[in-house]
Amino acid sequence: MTDPFLAEAPDREHIDATPGLQVVVFGTNWCGHCQAGLPAIQQALATQPQAQVHWVEDGPGRRLGRTFKVKLWPTVIVMRDGVETGRVVRPTQTEEVTKILTT
Repeated sequence: MTDPFLAEAPDREHIDATPGLQVVVFGTNWCGHCQAGLPAIQQALATQPQAQVHWVEDGPGRRLGRTFKVKLWPTVIVMRDGVETGRVVRPTQTEEVTKILTT
């Protein structure tokens, strides 16, 4: 399996200006919590093929995570038309992510 979290991240302004459903997943490829939550996150995201998903590697000096006030990984943030509509931190169950995707 390839590493899902990418060092290249969109600008916050781009995320805020993009219409439709977006999901921003913050974490790192070496984080045990991220690896444990990955199957649940991926399974929930598979139910929303129209969502634009950003897998963002987070950490010190990474500005995007700070603009969202991310403290723990993984953090899944749902945006609709540039507005945050849901967030879940350290999900381990698909239902946790599905709930914020469908509200």
